[in-house]
Amino acid sequence: MSLGHQGILRDAFAEVSRFRTELYASLTARGDALFELCDALLCTDGPVRTLVDLALAPEHRRGHGALYGGLNNGRIDVARLRRALAGMPLPRAADGWIVLAADVSPWLRPDANTCPDRSFCHTFGRGEGKHQMVPGWPYSIVAALETGRTSWTAVLDAVRLEPGADVAAVTTVQLREIVERLIAAGQWKPGDPGVLVVLDAGYDAPRIAHLLDDLPVEILGRLRSDCVMRRPTPPRVYDPKGGRPPKLGGEFVFGDPATWGIEQAVTVTDTRLYGKATAQAWDRLHPRLTRRAAWIDHDGPLPVIEGTVIRLTVEKLPSGGVNKPVWLWWSGTSATAEGVNRCWQSFLRRFDLEHTFRLFKQTLGWAKPRLRSPEAADRWTRLVIAAYAQLRLARTLVTDLRRPWEKPAPPNRLTPARVRRGFRHLRAKAGSPAGAPKPSRPGPGRPPGSKNQRPALRHEVGRVLATGEAYARPAHHKKGTKPRRTE
Repeated sequence: MSLGHQGILRDAFAEVSRFRTELYASLTARGDALFELCDALLCTDGPVRTLVDLALAPEHRRGHGALYGGLNNGRIDVARLRRALAGMPLPRAADGWIVLAADVSPWLRPDANTCPDRSFCHTFGRGEGKHQMVPGWPYSIVAALETGRTSWTAVLDAVRLEPGADVAAVTTVQLREIVERLIAAGQWKPGDPGVLVVLDAGYDAPRIAHLLDDLPVEILGRLRSDCVMRRPTPPRVYDPKGGRPPKLGGEFVFGDPATWGIEQAVTVTDTRLYGKATAQAWDRLHPRLTRRAAWIDHDGPLPVIEGTVIRLTVEKLPSGGVNKPVWLWWSGTSATAEGVNRCWQSFLRRFDLEHTFRLFKQTLGWAKPRLRSPEAADRWTRLVIAAYAQLRLARTLVTDLRRPWEKPAPPNRLTPARVRRGFRHLRAKAGSPAGAPKPSRPGPGRPPGSKNQRPALRHEVGRVLATGEAYARPAHHKKGTKPRRTE
């Protein structure tokens, strides 16, 4: 092993130790129980099936009561943990850009009538494979994307969306705080390439770009195929007939090629999975805003939010499905071939966030606990993110403990699940700052044969808003009335 490689390993080990120390410092109440719960999550063999099974791991030296007590009554310094995540080494694009992706992933709780702050979450593929709205806790998650084919992302933050929350407004505040933390951590400095935020359909990309206009951020969002954009206002020309000059330019109808005109940039790229990928870009197009929904209380004239519309087409899809064109809106203008390629390639990388959601739910058991309190769910979510951050830092430090049927992989190409298998050996070297448990005896509990004198409250299911409209409570839940109790 070369001295340079040994130095890289020492630096990676120092990063792991530094983050673990910072994580323990951010656990301000029940810190020992929460930290050992995070270690048990990292060192348990196989997927997490139930939360209480983590109390049986050797890394969790306390009983199952301490496990639930830490989640229900512990406290986490969220600001400090977020700063620690922002200070970690971040992946960047080939030209130095930081690419962030934001999406909503639900923690489904359909039968938890006693859990407050549930909202109807959009799901697909359950039951008959139809779109369904299932009650649960939706979380807005933001992560930094890597380049190339990978299942790794750098998760930076997760925010639970409460009923009546405006997704665009919450995401805007979340992105603003993340970018400010990245700037404070030295991840971005004046003169560096900007930060590109990639959003899927369902987000109001022009509105988010307008709200983040004062930051070094560019927004890239997917649009519906039936959208209509407007061209820039034509120059004012004297008309002998008189009349008011037009305020908007001509229409750009996505479904009508006759309205497209000449592209400002066209790129053709050969890809391994999709064949030839053709991207066409039209510059300085903006949506026509009206004083409805999110813009109903806007002071002054409505803004003109110009950007670049990109139409991406490919020869084939790996699944063999119909290769419909993808329409993107980019807040940047004066598009070049390099910028257009960076946009559509970053959008394809956005789907790496789905691998992270799958790891959280199927391997780390993020949605497995049946917690009643949404605050406890937030603590568990932050512990899962902290565990995943340690896996990302330990990518080059662990040994590949592959199964006999798995193909060998180089150390820098291990998946998060395979890194987790070897983390127990790394934890033995890194140590644990958690204190030893004190001897105690379990409480008496409820006397045998007695009934519960305080039945739990039942709560209605709300809705998360996507377009800024006013939130209305369910018709059967009147204002000022208390939630009904269980019988």
